[in-house]
Amino acid sequence: MPATKADIIAQLRRDIFPLQGLKSTLGTTAVDVGLGPLRYAFPNSSFPLGAIHEFCFDRIEHATASCGFIAGVLSTLMRQGGASLWISSSRKIFPPALKSFGIEPDKIIFLDLQKQRDVLWAMEEALKCEGLTTVVGETKELNFTVSRRLQLAVEQSRVTGFILYNTQGCPNTTASVSRWKITPLASELPNDMPGVGFPRWNVELLKIRNGKPGSWELEWSEGGFRHISRISSIKLEQRKKTG
Repeated sequence: MPATKADIIAQLRRDIFPLQGLKSTLGTTAVDVGLGPLRYAFPNSSFPLGAIHEFCFDRIEHATASCGFIAGVLSTLMRQGGASLWISSSRKIFPPALKSFGIEPDKIIFLDLQKQRDVLWAMEEALKCEGLTTVVGETKELNFTVSRRLQLAVEQSRVTGFILYNTQGCPNTTASVSRWKITPLASELPNDMPGVGFPRWNVELLKIRNGKPGSWELEWSEGGFRHISRISSIKLEQRKKTG
């Protein structure tokens, strides 16, 4: 039977993805990181592995929120027993807090360095190591040249990299597959009970290669991400105003 227009487009996408740093998932197991409707923003509705994902922030509370969201993703990626490396010069993650996301802190190797150039060098070398599942790097700067070197490294090793950096209000052009901005949201407890609820974030996917950027509200509860509907958020704001 002659190929349909949809079949031709699908084949073209499969041919183009490897040229843009997104290797085909044929013959490998796609990992569902539990992001719910957000997965439809990714090419082939699958979270890109073996790629560089950057998380930008301009306020310290946004950096903390990004660390929490990254930890939630790592929780899924590390379930197969893989090792992870977290590199920084001023670590923003509190290791014991990782247990809230189902990660034992001793399953992640923390590498604290003083010089920024050492952080970038260690990130590149770690991303070349096929024995690692993920590498998280906290850096004060990220430009196209550096991001291109990191992206080329993961295309060979298939390690997934997460970069957290301060954009100081204006992100640079980079070669990363995706760019995220994570900001905290107020938590909610049932029946207006006092206390602090599960962590919530506004998740903005600012850039995704061959995908669809967008914004979602997510909560981490019961060991996974849960999508918060817009109606639920509006009701929460109304209760705050009338309470």
